[in-house]
Amino acid sequence: MKGTQKAYLSLGSNMGNRALTLQKAVLEISRQLGKVEAASAVYENEAVGFEGGDFLNACLVIQTELAPTDLLVKLLQIEKDFGRERSQTEGYTSRTLDIDIILYDNQVIQNENLTVPHPSMHERNFVLKPLADIAPQLYHPILEKDIRNLLQQCKDRSDLIKTNHKLQLDRAAVFGQLQFLAIEGNIGAGKTTLSKMIADDFNGKLVLERFADNPFLPKFYEDQSRYAFPLEMSFLADRYQQFTDDTSQFDLFKSFMVSDYDIFKSLIFAKITLQEEEFNLYRKVFNFMYREVKKPDIYLYLYQNTERLLANIQKRGRDYEQKIPSDYLEKINQGYLDFIKGHPNQNSMILDISHLDFVHNPQDYETVLLAVENAILNLSF
Repeated sequence: MKGTQKAYLSLGSNMGNRALTLQKAVLEISRQLGKVEAASAVYENEAVGFEGGDFLNACLVIQTELAPTDLLVKLLQIEKDFGRERSQTEGYTSRTLDIDIILYDNQVIQNENLTVPHPSMHERNFVLKPLADIAPQLYHPILEKDIRNLLQQCKDRSDLIKTNHKLQLDRAAVFGQLQFLAIEGNIGAGKTTLSKMIADDFNGKLVLERFADNPFLPKFYEDQSRYAFPLEMSFLADRYQQFTDDTSQFDLFKSFMVSDYDIFKSLIFAKITLQEEEFNLYRKVFNFMYREVKKPDIYLYLYQNTERLLANIQKRGRDYEQKIPSDYLEKINQGYLDFIKGHPNQNSMILDISHLDFVHNPQDYETVLLAVENAILNLSF
C-alpha cells in the first residue's frame, strides 16, 4: 500500500496501573505504527459483558503506512508485550491492554481475521464518546452516519466518567512535561554528550557546566592537598552563579531544561578532596547556597565502571586529566551513590552504561531514552 491512511483505534485497560498502561501503549504505537495525530480524553466505565474491574478507555487516530491486516498483527503483538493473553475461547475478560481497530480510513474490510468498521462500535458508549472527542464528523461507511449522530442514537447509556489523565502523543511530548532534567556522572561518564543529544532531539534548553577555564584545576591534579580548597570554593561560586542564572531564566521557545550537572556535585567532590576542618567550613557555605537553587524533576546518574571511565578520559585527551588515579574515580562514584541513597525523596535514577555506547549505537541511545521516558511517566502516573 502506498502512502498513509488514517486508522482509528480504541484502547482499554482494567488491570494494573491502567492510565500508565494506556500512555505507554500510545508511545509504543507512535514508535511502531505511525504518527499519533490525536488522542481523546480518558474515560472510566464499568466492565461491560462480564464481572471485572472498571476500565479506562480512550481513542486514537494515527497516520500509518501499514495495511489493515499488518496493522492488526502489530497491535496484537503490542497487546502481548503488555501482558495480554488471548485464547480462542477468551470471551469478555479483564485485560491489561485491549486495542481494537475501529475504522480504517473509509474502507470496509471483512475477512477471517478482521472486520472494519468494528461491528460493535455503534453499540458501545465507551467507544463512541472518546471517538467523538477527536473525530465527531467521521463518517461510518456502512451506517452512513457520523460519530456524533451514532453517539446520540446509541442505546448504551452506561456511565462514563471523564478522568484528568492526558495522553501524550509521542516521546517529545513526554519530555516536555519536565521542567528540569539533571544528568550527572563521574569524570568521563558522558553526561555532557548525553545532555546535548537530549536537548537537540527534544527541544531542551541546554545548561552546561563551565570548568575548563578554572585556573586551579590543572594545579589540583598536580598537588591535590594544596589546591583542593581554593578549587572547590571557586567551583562552588561559579556553579552557584551560573546555575541560578540559567535555571531561573525560562526560554519560551524551549520545552524544558537539561543540565549536565547538579550543584550538589560540589559537596560530593569537596567531601572527597578536602580535609575534615575544610569540609566543615565548606559545607556551611554550601548549605546556605543549596537552599536557594532549583531542584531537578529527575536526577539521572550515569554509572560507568572505572576501567571504562579511564578509557574515556584517555580518549578525550585533556592533558590535566591523564594522571587521575583510579581510586579517585572510585571515591567519586561512591560519593554520588551515597548522595542518592541519602536523598530518598529525590526522583533519582541510576543508569549503568558501562556496556552502552549511546553516541555511536542508536539502540543504546534508545535504551537510555526509554529509561528516562519511564522515569518521567512514573512521576505522572
